[in-house]
Amino acid sequence: MSYSLEVVHSLAPIKAAVWNALLDSESGPFLRYEFLATLEESGCVGNETGWQPAHLILRETGNTDICGVMPLYLKRHSYGEYVFDWAWAEAYTQNGLQYYPKALCAIPFTPVQGGRILTHSAAARVALVEGLKQLVIQHQLSSAHVLFPLKESLAALVTQGFLLRNAVQFHWHNQAFINFDAFLSSLNMKKRKNIRRERRLVAEAGISFTHLSGTAATIDDWQFFYRCYANTYFEHHSTPYLNEDFFMQWAERMPENLHLILAKRNSQAIAASLLVVDRHASLSTAYGRYWGCLEHIPCLHFETAYYQAIEFCIAEKIQLFEGGAQGQHKMARGFLPTTLQSAHWLADERFLNAVDRFLEREREGVAEYIDELQEHSPLRQNGNWNFS
Repeated sequence: MSYSLEVVHSLAPIKAAVWNALLDSESGPFLRYEFLATLEESGCVGNETGWQPAHLILRETGNTDICGVMPLYLKRHSYGEYVFDWAWAEAYTQNGLQYYPKALCAIPFTPVQGGRILTHSAAARVALVEGLKQLVIQHQLSSAHVLFPLKESLAALVTQGFLLRNAVQFHWHNQAFINFDAFLSSLNMKKRKNIRRERRLVAEAGISFTHLSGTAATIDDWQFFYRCYANTYFEHHSTPYLNEDFFMQWAERMPENLHLILAKRNSQAIAASLLVVDRHASLSTAYGRYWGCLEHIPCLHFETAYYQAIEFCIAEKIQLFEGGAQGQHKMARGFLPTTLQSAHWLADERFLNAVDRFLEREREGVAEYIDELQEHSPLRQNGNWNFS
């Protein structure tokens, strides 16, 4: 079977139904056409942002139908990826070479695992990976990076010479808990006591919570949420990756996947967090994506972004809660470390070999880090959870 490959700098020429038909139940909501197209149409990604869309489109030779796609961006920096390669870029510069632009197959600003090489054919999967390498060579890019792909994609990438890199995230697992107290009973006494103290501080501050499905949230609710989200960046003297237009369009296009949590005092909203919910995967999942506040209350972040989300997952029988990238502090709140992988290929063989050696040492360090985390498990000694 032979294929033809095309690069498109916008999703606009592709029909949403064609793109979404290439997804399976494990691809996740962030791979949906509606999410990626909204990023483009709102201006959150584009050449001006350093995220230039360059999606790969695959067709069987002589057939106009699309049989495979890869969400791809030409990056002029490494912001918004959550897999850090600044040291690699510095090494290129020190040797008089340019690291940017590079090719990045990932979900912008979204460090979650999911589909990356979208096709229902093993042969087409190989063709897309080969096409990605050809793109790097033809356009004299430094490298190609595929962040947090599923296992099937990882296998195809390794066969094509990509190097694997390990990263640690912290996820909460629902063990068929009947309520929040049942979850607390799975933790050791110190962790239970600390969580109860944190929740008590928020309650004593007169904070109440309102949960809104994406279909029930109003424009005013989303405008308030954006104020909170943007304020988090402003307080850190930074600029939000996502603009208000993005959230308004996203809420209109994918309301069934969104769940808004509002914190209120005296009926006045003061903080908000957003969950993205995937009920169709083999492991139903809630993703804790964004949070912010307009007023600082001790422990309000933990309650709004973690404990309210855990209560939601228990009530809705959602099996997994991903609280975002990094954050060892999540372990004290019942989250367990999980190893995710990304794949990397550098066109210059010298740098490929150097990065290979670096990643071997880094994997050893990550393994030692996991071992250390296991010694500080939040679970009771007779708990039935396992680290993965």
